[in-house]
This record gives sequence, C-alpha cells and structure tokens, in this order.
Amino acid sequence: MGCSSCGTKNKDGATTGCQNNGGCSTGGCNKMNSFDWLSNMDFPNYDNFDIVEIKFKGGRKEFFRNIHNLELTTGDAVVVDVPNGHHIGYVSLQGELVRLQMQKRKVKNDNEIKAIYRIATDKDLEKWYEVQNRELPTMYRAREVIQEFKLKMKLSDVEFQADNSKATFFYSAEERVDFRELIKKLAGEFKIRVEMRQISLRQEAGRLGGIGSCGRELCCSTWLTDFKSVSTSAARYQNLSLNPSKLSGQCGRLKCCLNYELDTYMEALSGIPEVEKPIQTKRGTLTLQKTDIFRKIMWFSYSEDNIWHPVKVDRVAEIIALNKQGEKPDTLMEDILEIEDSVQINSDLIKLDRKFSKPKKKKKKGGRPKPNNLKADKEGKAGNKDKPQGNHKKHKGKRRFNKNKNNPNNNKKD
Repeated sequence: MGCSSCGTKNKDGATTGCQNNGGCSTGGCNKMNSFDWLSNMDFPNYDNFDIVEIKFKGGRKEFFRNIHNLELTTGDAVVVDVPNGHHIGYVSLQGELVRLQMQKRKVKNDNEIKAIYRIATDKDLEKWYEVQNRELPTMYRAREVIQEFKLKMKLSDVEFQADNSKATFFYSAEERVDFRELIKKLAGEFKIRVEMRQISLRQEAGRLGGIGSCGRELCCSTWLTDFKSVSTSAARYQNLSLNPSKLSGQCGRLKCCLNYELDTYMEALSGIPEVEKPIQTKRGTLTLQKTDIFRKIMWFSYSEDNIWHPVKVDRVAEIIALNKQGEKPDTLMEDILEIEDSVQINSDLIKLDRKFSKPKKKKKKGGRPKPNNLKADKEGKAGNKDKPQGNHKKHKGKRRFNKNKNNPNNNKKD
C-alpha cells in the first residue's frame, strides 16, 4: 500500500493522509481499485446493500457484512472478522455494485460471510504497522530456510494478520512441493500459525507489480482479475512475429493483452481465403507475401522478381477455385485496384545501395581549376621551377595576364 493512512480519520473526524480516500497520487492505493459510478445517485425507496467489499494487501478482495450499519467511506480502514482472529482492510466498494460483483464471482449471500467489527482506531493501526514491519525479515528468513531444505519453490510475499497470530506465505512452484517440514520450522521459529498458499505466475506478477513493455503499469496489478489462457495461435492470427522475448510478460508467460483484440482479428479473418500453397497463373507461380485483413487485400509476388501485387480476396478465392479444377487464369488481376499496383520490397534500401555503391571522387584542397586556365598554369609552372609553388589563388593576376596574351586586341601598339 503506497499511502496506508489515506482513508483514516483522526479524533476530530478529519481524514488524514492524502485525503483522497483510496485514490492517492502515489498509485499504491489504486491497486485493483473499483470505481463506484452509483455513489452520487439517489434511489427512491431504496435499502442499502449491507455487504461491503474489503481490499487487503496485494489487491486481494473479499466481502464482509456491515452488521452494525457503520457509516463507511471508500478508503476507510476497518477491522473485520477472519478465522481465529481479526484483520484490517480498506473499504474498496459498497452499495449495489457489490451485489453485481458477488454475482460475477459467484459468491452466495449467506451466513458464511464474515462481519465487520468496527472502523479501525489509531491503536489498531499502530499495532498493525508494527506487525507489517515483520513481513520483510520473515520473508528473507523463510527464503533461507527454503534453500536449506532444497525445495523447488519461489516465495514471493508474506502477509501477517493484524492480530499477529497468523502469517500467509505466498509461493509459486512448477511441481508439487512437500513443505510439511518447512511449516514446522517456520512455526517454531516465528511462533505463529503458518499458511502456505500457492499462486500462479500471473498472480505473482500482479502482487509484485511493475511496468510493462507498453510503458503502463501491469494490467494484472491494476484492474485485471480474471486470467484467461493465452496461446501462440493468438499471435499467429494477428500476424505477429513469434518472438518469445517480445510476446512474454514479466511473469514469463504470454502477455494477457494478446487476447484483447483477438476477437476482432478472428472476425476479420472469417472472409479471408486460406492459401495453403502458391497459386498458379499462365504467367507464372505466385507466393503469398502479406495479408491486409482489414482492407481485404492480399499481396503476391512472382518467384523471379521482388514486386508485390495487391489482389482482392474475392479474386484470390476465384483463382484458388480455378487451380483446384486444373485451370489457370490468364492474369492475376481482373481489374485495377485503387491503391498502388505494385510495391517493390525494400525500395528505400535499394535506393540507398545505389547511392552509396558509387565511389566518391576526392576533391582537391585548392578547388578544381577552370579549363581555360589549364594552359596558363602549365606555362606558369614551367617558368617558375625554382620558385616555391603556393596556392593557385596567389597567382590569380598572372593567370589573368596570360589569359589575355593571345587576345588579338592586345597586339595594338601604343
């Protein structure tokens, strides 16, 4: 929790902390946050739903009954009933939306729902903060014990109850782990009841949090609660490169966002013909290079060149049907598309290769002399062999005199 006291109230009844009641700018209180869009609406002859959604560490949420009709606000810290003790959580949602959440998670409104005791006081919070300070040292020590027992499991988080009577150890493992001796060791060393809870790698990433490759906070740590299976076929349907480093998230599994647009791609692919082998025309054999599923255009190229020809999907289906009957169409396209008829692969790269393939001519420091001055330069150099040769600009006047020497207008006598 980034700002654990944002919803608590002092003795005067004023809210302490950032005073945003669970919506602080640090982001810690917004983890798995729920927006109550019915909070500012009045309902005639309406009885408030007495079950409240309470949020705990790591975004875990459970439902509790408000038996004492407490006036609660989103972000308030409350003391709730848990098996063999009590715990402290924060109010995340209340009202009619809680009823909808219970129907979504298939939670029955019966006597098994625990009760809310009271709003947490300052003493309750002080004791809870002291208990929370034990979590990190306990997790580090538990990891050392796991290494001593050589167990193939990864301990990711530890959560203590507010009454300091129980600790829940969250771990992930690929195989079944026998941790009976581990529980005895931890219970005897920390003098608490120990509960081992196995979570998936996606749930582990959601508890730890982080920033994804998109630059946003992980979906599993902010709003995503239901984890659906993701397969590599989702990447194939979307024409994505099967690169594990790009398709895998921080949990090491395929990214959940691969399923977000899958239904749209599947609907668009329903009218695209399947090209299992190259298509045949009288001009030659064409191979499929690219498919634009939203514009319904497929790009083909002949085996002897690098030109891509756009063809409508209806025309491709006709050619495939003719090939199955043993016939070949005369041409690939029966009409001209509105877009470019052909596109050359990597045309920009080819232009760059042609540009830089020619060797560059070295330029002289003094500049390139003019053709009319070549003869004058030779005569000047022949007559001044013993003189030091400098820049041709220094002899500019001499070259001008030599240039006008052969002019017939200069033969006039004074």
